[in-house]
Amino acid sequence: MSTLDEIAKEKQRISEALDRINAQREKLAGQINELEATERVLARYSALPAKRTASRNRAAKVTEAAAQAHSGRRRRTTTGKSARRDDGSPSLGDRILALATGKTQLEIAAASKGVRPNHIGIAIARHKRAGRIEERDGKLYATHSTAT
Repeated sequence: MSTLDEIAKEKQRISEALDRINAQREKLAGQINELEATERVLARYSALPAKRTASRNRAAKVTEAAAQAHSGRRRRTTTGKSARRDDGSPSLGDRILALATGKTQLEIAAASKGVRPNHIGIAIARHKRAGRIEERDGKLYATHSTAT
């Protein structure tokens, strides 16, 4: 076996190992993001505010450094959308209640652009349980209370 063949094999082996490491790094970065999202949700529903721990800061710095060091691929950045809505805009529940005028759930979902379908389903189910929406022949109708 010639020296050039050995070099090519070693180069291939190192390239495959690097690909495995990058895949594992991406997987771990995704898990870190999921844990951070879970932590934010838990902080929202608990009395204690979420703290940014030193280990989390270190993990984020290591992940960013590894992404910058990997020059073969460009890392996609995401823009953080605020979970808050404008104070002047109605809530999702109010918008769905206003749209429940003989429309199907799919029609309401199509009219609510940018809202995840499962969130629409949850809001509709909540209105049904509260008696604000009733379903007749597969279509949703808002029940108007006489008190309001």
